[in-house]
Amino acid sequence: MVSSFVHVWLKPLAVNIAGWLLLVVGVLALVLPGPGLLCIVAGLAVLSTRYRWAEKLMHPVKARAYHLAAEGVKTRSRIVASSLGAAVLFACGLVWGLRPPTPGWWQWPDDWWLIGGWGTAISIMGSAGFAIGLIIYSHRRFGLPMKAARRAGGPGA
Repeated sequence: MVSSFVHVWLKPLAVNIAGWLLLVVGVLALVLPGPGLLCIVAGLAVLSTRYRWAEKLMHPVKARAYHLAAEGVKTRSRIVASSLGAAVLFACGLVWGLRPPTPGWWQWPDDWWLIGGWGTAISIMGSAGFAIGLIIYSHRRFGLPMKAARRAGGPGA
């Protein structure tokens, strides 16, 4: 009885709440610091388990994401550049959280300098951590072309 209640009523409710919450947070993060597009895609992924329209939206997004992930780890220079970008993003988050004094060139009120404090900083650093995770995942999944050629015994082996 309880199991069927959870499965029939609570599980769909939880999926709906999580999916729509991720979509709203993603839309907000498009204009605020944070991984907006990633939250939107995650929201669509969750909602695609219940709704056909979300599943249809996910197919081209998923194909494009896999293509871009493979392209991002195609060469060592791309991997290094992406990793450096994530490190710079993490450093920006750290500076944001430490909130150095307002510089002289800042024209707006001092309390508008680096708004959000550690909350925003953690969001920025979380984005950097997520980026590093995606780089590692992409490298493991798609690897470098030369590594694949060496495994297959092809040219350059």
